[in-house]
Amino acid sequence: MKIIDTLDALETLYGTPSQLSLTKVATRLTPLYRKWIDASRFVVLTTVGPEGTDGSPRGDDGAVVRIADDQTIHLPDWQGNNRLDSLKNIVTDGRVSLMFMVPGSTNVVRVNGTAVITDDPEITASFERKGMHPKSVIVVTVAETYFQCAKAVMRSGLWTRDDTAGLPTAGQFLKEMEASFDADGYDGAYPEYAKTKMW
Repeated sequence: MKIIDTLDALETLYGTPSQLSLTKVATRLTPLYRKWIDASRFVVLTTVGPEGTDGSPRGDDGAVVRIADDQTIHLPDWQGNNRLDSLKNIVTDGRVSLMFMVPGSTNVVRVNGTAVITDDPEITASFERKGMHPKSVIVVTVAETYFQCAKAVMRSGLWTRDDTAGLPTAGQFLKEMEASFDADGYDGAYPEYAKTKMW
């Protein structure tokens, strides 16, 4: 297998980026980028640290993040599995990327920057939901934001297809790792269990 291992070789293979791909980049959250992110209920948080990389889906039933100002985004860390992969990475290496999606839109908005974690009571309490609040909030400082062209979502038919028939369930994934695991019991109970752990 031939490996491309220099930037020169890579750039020669692909050529010059289009001017529009450079024009779309903002170093802050412009009014239109803010409007788009405010509409997003789902984001993928990507981090990097000494143990490797991590991509973590985050979602909410309203805006998934809060825009504090044109350089700052607050992302609450709601209840999860306590692996803390993303949070550990942020503590050791603050570089982050966010990929915001809106169902039905073929565009994706990306934010690159740095992050810190706060458990400041005033900030965590500001996200109160049903008497609960996140243990921490990820505070992202924006370095650049831009939309990703629609071709990837269009090619995949992301919002127009349903390919779930025959896919393994979460319980089946767990049973594959531990043969004695009760996959059917887990899958059957999970929807009600999840309702108690959303926030």
